[in-house]
Amino acid sequence: MKVKQTLIIASLSILHLTVGCGSTSKRLEPQSSVAIFDSFNYSGNDTFYKENPLPDESSFYNPVLAGWYSDPSICTNGEGDYFLVTSTFTYFPGVPIFHSKDLVNWQQIGHVLTRKSQLRNMEKQHVSGGIFAPAISYNPANKTYYMITTNVGDGNFFVKTQDPFGEWSDPIMLPEVRGIDPAFFFDEDGKGYIVNNDDAPDDRPEYPGHRTVRVVEFDTATDKCVGERKIVVDKGWRLEDKPIWCEGPHIYKVNGKYYLMTAEGGTSVNHSEVIYRGDTPFGPYTPYQGNPILTQRTLDAARPNPVTCAGHADLVRTPSGEWWGVFLAVRPFADDKENLGRETFIMPVKWTDDGWPVFLEEGKTVPMIVSRPGVKREENVTFGNYERVEDFNDSILSHEWMTLRGPADKYYSLTENPGYLSLKCGEVWSGEKAELPFVCRRINHHNFSADTKMTFVPENDSQNAGLLVFKDETHQYYLARTREGDNHLIELRKITESGPQAIAKKEIAPSSTTVSLKVEGQGLGYSFFYSLDGGESWQKVADGVDAGFTSTNVAGGFTGTVVGMFASNVE
Repeated sequence: MKVKQTLIIASLSILHLTVGCGSTSKRLEPQSSVAIFDSFNYSGNDTFYKENPLPDESSFYNPVLAGWYSDPSICTNGEGDYFLVTSTFTYFPGVPIFHSKDLVNWQQIGHVLTRKSQLRNMEKQHVSGGIFAPAISYNPANKTYYMITTNVGDGNFFVKTQDPFGEWSDPIMLPEVRGIDPAFFFDEDGKGYIVNNDDAPDDRPEYPGHRTVRVVEFDTATDKCVGERKIVVDKGWRLEDKPIWCEGPHIYKVNGKYYLMTAEGGTSVNHSEVIYRGDTPFGPYTPYQGNPILTQRTLDAARPNPVTCAGHADLVRTPSGEWWGVFLAVRPFADDKENLGRETFIMPVKWTDDGWPVFLEEGKTVPMIVSRPGVKREENVTFGNYERVEDFNDSILSHEWMTLRGPADKYYSLTENPGYLSLKCGEVWSGEKAELPFVCRRINHHNFSADTKMTFVPENDSQNAGLLVFKDETHQYYLARTREGDNHLIELRKITESGPQAIAKKEIAPSSTTVSLKVEGQGLGYSFFYSLDGGESWQKVADGVDAGFTSTNVAGGFTGTVVGMFASNVE
């Protein structure tokens, strides 16, 4: 770890220097209404990866992006570069973007939406509001990348760039495109089209979940829609089954034919992917009689290492003619409960003799180990068990960190005390639909450990700071340093619809200004600890805490569970 330098802030911080054995050590004292975090360590230790080592250097694990990376979309520039994006809902920055040269080794290169001007009207939205289902496309005619998405509080829009490693444009709104889940298709003649999910014809659904897929032409010169939006799918395939939620559509052109692929069945255990084929972007489209081309809904729920909810897919073709597909799926730990959210999987796609792409024949399981011969797996991967160590030595947060509903730069700083993350106590508590004093990262494993070292002393009974495990506004656990009069405490709170409830309290000395806090996840259980000696020894606050409380199965919503640092002036 780098040697950390501490900025002396007049009247707020005091720096004690202790010299011995020819070296100097520095200890940061508390600052008024500010929690100062020295480090954050995350470690994943899932059993599956330990019991199933990869057989060779060309093999890798699914999910390829472990943890909450939902609604994946992928594109290529045809020159060996692949880009992948996923949903972020109300988290900031929005839409992580990953780059790969081989579809196996992925590196996050940033986010598409990095400015408040690109993420409008996030305040007051539920954590599962905001940015839905981003779709990334490359138009070779103008060498431009497009990312189109839905902000449920603002409407459909897109941004564009010619450098996906850099900044993207401000939003270009699409008021003509109603509904959700838009995606671009650029044809060989240079024409553009937008396909998306929308309401039933005349806004009169015949049953709950009755939706349509619509297509409209798009003029790349003016960035505007042209002509009439036409319905190309009404309800879905097999109308006699009353299909629901034909969403997340994409159009591809292969050998002169147009393929329309959509999800169906909702995003839970009945999720699936289906495919249609037509002679024009507007159809008419004929469904593949072998649909669905991807689902896990007919499999035995008691199977080992289940993967469920598979769907919301996208396809990409390599320069050598291989086809691969990304899709979301869920890995429940037990009883359909998990804290990882919907993750990004990838696998090769095969074509039938009569020209249809298929991920998996119905009844087959999503593979947890995949191989791409000729590709060498690198060390710093996004799958399997791994550790991440954050020492806050940079002036900006690394890409895995997020805040809620805005940049939260009025709360946190990496420059006020260089080498530390300083987090001001906000006049807001963690259950509010607001921009929060909260800096967090995804939980990526069923079995994990996350800990942080914090310097903080509450000045009154309302002030608190610590480690927050967050699913949504009413499903959280908070391990915090608190105060009750002259008593200084490490307190574990459960945040529900009724507000915070104390689960356990441990008294500590007021002079213990620096504490380490830790949460361990064991599938459906959490354990919480604190340390007064920098993590050399840990004292248990509570174990066997119900982790199912923060699962999507219980809480609902579209995100996974995150963990991070929080500070507040509200009890």
